[in-house]
Amino acid sequence: MPDHLHLLIGMRPSQSLSDLIKQVKQSSSTWVNQRKLAVSKFTWQEGFSAFSYSKRDLPQVINYIRNQKEHHKKKTFREEYMALLKKYEIEYDEKYLFHFFD
Repeated sequence: MPDHLHLLIGMRPSQSLSDLIKQVKQSSSTWVNQRKLAVSKFTWQEGFSAFSYSKRDLPQVINYIRNQKEHHKKKTFREEYMALLKKYEIEYDEKYLFHFFD
């Protein structure tokens, strides 16, 4: 999708999610910029969101990721993200939300 990315990652409890995301962002930014794949210097937005799922939910999550282009024809990333926060009663501060570009 042009405005977000889904990664499905299996992790050990001893791994740091923040360190992993930092490395993914650094490596991918370097890769894009070395190949001049963006009109200007590519950088990731600050922050990220992470959600955990049980092993039994993996087929559904994989299917969602594979079909997100169709899914987002019905609901924007912003609409979906805000609905997740509300559904799971996740408290948030507006100043820390993503900068949406709908």
